[in-house]
Amino acid sequence: QRRGMAEAACGAGAGTAAGPVEEGAELAAVIGATVPTGFEQTAAEEVQEKLGSASRISRDRGKIYFEVPARSLPQVHRLRSVDNLFVVVQEFKDYQFKENKEDALKDLEELVKQLPWTDPLKVWELNNSLKKKKTKRKKPSLQSTASKERLNDDGEEEGTGQTDTSKQEDCAQNAAGVEPASSQDTEKTQNAGEEEEDNEQSDAKDELQAGSGAEPMAGDGKPGEGEVKVLRFRVTCNRAGDKHSFTSNEAARDFGGAVQEHFQWKADMTNFDVEVLLNIHNNEVVVGIALTEESLHRRNITHFGPTTLRSTLAYGMLRLCDPQPTDIIVDPMCGTGAIPIEGATEWPSCYHIAGDNNPQAVKRAANNICSLLKKKENKESSTSLGIPLDIIQWDICNLPLRTGSVDIIVTDMPFGKRIGSKKKNWDLYPACLMEMGRICTPGTGRAVLLTQDKKCFAKALSRMGHIWRKGQTVWVNVGGLHAAVYLLKRTWERAEEKRSFW
Repeated sequence: QRRGMAEAACGAGAGTAAGPVEEGAELAAVIGATVPTGFEQTAAEEVQEKLGSASRISRDRGKIYFEVPARSLPQVHRLRSVDNLFVVVQEFKDYQFKENKEDALKDLEELVKQLPWTDPLKVWELNNSLKKKKTKRKKPSLQSTASKERLNDDGEEEGTGQTDTSKQEDCAQNAAGVEPASSQDTEKTQNAGEEEEDNEQSDAKDELQAGSGAEPMAGDGKPGEGEVKVLRFRVTCNRAGDKHSFTSNEAARDFGGAVQEHFQWKADMTNFDVEVLLNIHNNEVVVGIALTEESLHRRNITHFGPTTLRSTLAYGMLRLCDPQPTDIIVDPMCGTGAIPIEGATEWPSCYHIAGDNNPQAVKRAANNICSLLKKKENKESSTSLGIPLDIIQWDICNLPLRTGSVDIIVTDMPFGKRIGSKKKNWDLYPACLMEMGRICTPGTGRAVLLTQDKKCFAKALSRMGHIWRKGQTVWVNVGGLHAAVYLLKRTWERAEEKRSFW
């Protein structure tokens, strides 16, 4: 059985290509997953817990790798901590790039012919057929519903490519014969997708996109093997490191040209069937094939606000505080509801309360909860029991909750950039920590708080040291901003009722 992840000796293209799967052996896949930076360990723990597979955390932040049988692909797609998935064609841990640009790019072209494409393409084909089955079950008439969905979703085009969530120096999407895309910061791209309301997408749209990708195909995509149609493809290159003589655009262009020549596929930047990934991090090179067409972090949200949190980051924050059955979990500044919706979905034995002082945010969160309920009803094809989640408009500094009645608080605090201001945070943060301390159970209560205003938070926490003790800190990248997730433990001290902090 091919392991699918071979290491390279020195020299370009020196990786060993494993042979085809033996007769009767089960097809295995090495899966690469992009995850929120800082939560790689959380994702690895989830993979171990739900799939029974050990993960390797990449030196390139925001990525993990694990091996599973191909039949486990549906469970892989249900992981809560991963943004995008790809099947690894081959990995080179110490790829020696030539110093001369032309030589280095020529080596990348030659590499295409030596890679073991057969099994990864079988995994990709299986993944595609699984998504098609899912779509057919839910949507009998694909074409008619697709046109309706386009109207419902503000006319966003189908076939958008996956966005890598890890911070990279250089990113390019290219295919042979296509003009290079301009270099872009992948975090900025991802952030724009999160924040613009006119980019809203429903889960039904996601599944339609997945199902409308590739038509029937045969073998590993090589010509002369009875393909029903010529596949369309693009190459996406993510490059990090300052010792490369080429840009990501140049690597994507030349690698894409070799892929086109090798498979006789048709290059198409927007309406593609196969997305080939070329990830270069210093001397580490990973070639993969994308298994997701849109990031899985958009799974719960249909109504976006200016600072909507990724569902995958929300999951990581919730998991940090280890929710137990019957815990009461509160998000006092819920925005569009990403954290409580993720919590109610993954921890239904807890009771979740969401609140915000902004009526528009509360309305968006309520709409997201309605969308989730409709989705549950469609899945269960019967009357749903609902979800253990309520939403309310309130003042964070005067919460209508009994003292000591809450087990866990998880929230995304205002950074002072798009919402509020750094100046306001100096008064808001200590007031928030005091009120959170009041409602949280002494001794056992805990809070997980995300903020980019680290200086203000540290000052506020030092003033509230009698009721909150800082535990773990996870450094994360939120839309290109360096932020921190703080795990706080509630002390046994009684929270003072007075409102003067400084």
